[in-house]
Amino acid sequence: MTSQITNTLFMVRPISFKKNEQTAVNNYFQKDLQGLTLDQIQDKALKEFDQFVDRLRAKGVEVFVFNDRNSAETPDSIFPNNWISFHEDGTILTYPMYAENRRKERREDVIDKLKEGFEVKEVKSFAHWEDEGLFLEGTGSMILDRPNKVVYASVSERTNRTVLADFCEKSGFKPVTFTSYQTVDGKRNPIYHTNVMMALGEQY
Repeated sequence: MTSQITNTLFMVRPISFKKNEQTAVNNYFQKDLQGLTLDQIQDKALKEFDQFVDRLRAKGVEVFVFNDRNSAETPDSIFPNNWISFHEDGTILTYPMYAENRRKERREDVIDKLKEGFEVKEVKSFAHWEDEGLFLEGTGSMILDRPNKVVYASVSERTNRTVLADFCEKSGFKPVTFTSYQTVDGKRNPIYHTNVMMALGEQY
C-alpha cells in the first residue's frame, strides 16, 4: 500500500538564502529583517539547515543533501519540493514555477544523481505551462493524499486549476480545490501555497 509519509528526503543546502523579491509579490509572509546583514542571514540559515539535517538523521530519516550552485541566483533553493516530486511508481514530476529565478532551481544533475540510488521509470515535466503564464508549484501548491489518490489545492497565482487538472489526468489523483486568504494591510489576499495553511499526516 502507498505510504502517506516518507523515510527518505532530499534537501538543498543554501548558499544565498535571503528574501526573494520575485516571490515576495504574493508571498506576504516574507519580511525585511532589520539589524541583520545578508551574510548574517545566510549564516543563520546554513546553521539551521545543518542542525535540521542532523536531527532528521538522528531519527532514522535518510537525507540526501545537494549543495546549491554558485552560478545561480536562487534564494529559495531550500524549497525543492516546489519544483519536483517523487512517486512510489518510479515517476518523477517537475513543475512550472511563478518566479523566473525559481525556474533555475530545476536541476538535471539532481535527477541524474537520484537515479543512481532509486528506480526511476519516467520523468514528466509540467514546466511548459510557464509559457502560458500558468503555474503549479509542486507540493507547495498541492497536498497529496497518496494512499487515497486525492490532491488538495488552494487556488492562487501559483496554483492554477488548469495545470492541476493536467497533473490529475496524468497522475490519477482526484482534485479538491478551494481558496484560502490572509489579511495584509487590511486587504484579503490569497495564500500563495496550500502547504502554508494545510498539512496531512497518518495521525495527530
